Amino acid sequence: MESKSIDWSNLSFGYRKTGINVRCKYENGKWGALTFCEDDTITMNIAATCLHYGQEVFEGLKAFKGKDGRIRIFRMRDNAERMMLSCEGIKMAQMPVELFCEAVVKLVEANRDFVPPYGYGGSLYIRPLIIGTTAKVGVSPASEYEFILFGMPVGLYFKGSKETTPFMLTRKYDRAAPLGTGTFKVGGNYAAGMVAGEEAHDLGYSAVFYLDSCEKKYIDECGAANFFGIKNNTYITPSSTSILNSITNRSLQTIAEKILGMKVEKRKVPVEELSTFEEAGACGTAAIISPIERIDDIDNGISYEFSKDGNAGPVCKKLLQHLQAIQNGDDEDRFGWITYVD
Repeated sequence: MESKSIDWSNLSFGYRKTGINVRCKYENGKWGALTFCEDDTITMNIAATCLHYGQEVFEGLKAFKGKDGRIRIFRMRDNAERMMLSCEGIKMAQMPVELFCEAVVKLVEANRDFVPPYGYGGSLYIRPLIIGTTAKVGVSPASEYEFILFGMPVGLYFKGSKETTPFMLTRKYDRAAPLGTGTFKVGGNYAAGMVAGEEAHDLGYSAVFYLDSCEKKYIDECGAANFFGIKNNTYITPSSTSILNSITNRSLQTIAEKILGMKVEKRKVPVEELSTFEEAGACGTAAIISPIERIDDIDNGISYEFSKDGNAGPVCKKLLQHLQAIQNGDDEDRFGWITYVD
């Protein structure tokens, strides 16, 4: 499709075909050359390991157009490094960081017309994935893989920073086990959360927060976002061996400490501590920050409230404003997070 037909002021967060995607094959023990493709479909053997044994990893990152017209890719190398860890975690061929970064830059260059203009609150959402393509019916790692990178213009999950939404927590489900795949960005983690996620939506909640699967005492994360709480000028986020290491969360921790002068604590967060937080949020690449109105412990009939008027608190607003200012070029890139595409 052509970018001129897009209504930039009404972008949703969903798939939209753009011009070019980038691909690369791993065969005979090495990655080949990057190729460009206009087709948005793939062909593979019916016995491919990604289909039967879940050998698949993916990432998500964004590119933004600034007031100066320059395109800024946010924390690309961090996504590359996290994808390498995910590949290692489920025994897949690792995409070298430099090749990953080259692919992202080439994708953005080829689809620069699809990067939303400055001032509309949108971005080019970039989705890299690697799939095992070797035909196997026995359980063992593939020897052939395909890297695919595509992008699409998207809006925010939540317009601005004023909206808060309710979340729930329950002990009925586990997202991931300690020392399992919870720290890796693999499709199976998201599939495992769909039953609980749809149950939460049916009950009127944005998402479900999971507790640690051993003791059911501590906050882990929701299916697609990390948790953070604010109190006593401190940014607090859970530490766990089953939580994805969110790049957005790491960015917010840096902003909280280096720009806002807050303390940062990454530690276990008991459920009961929710009653002490002044603000709370869920954070991730797609939504950036989703301010939380309340968290309902539906098993015990307890509600933890963080907003009485439906508006995000002052710290959530400041965190979002500073992060977006860096992404959009309205503030200096003091932490070296930006890759420019002119």
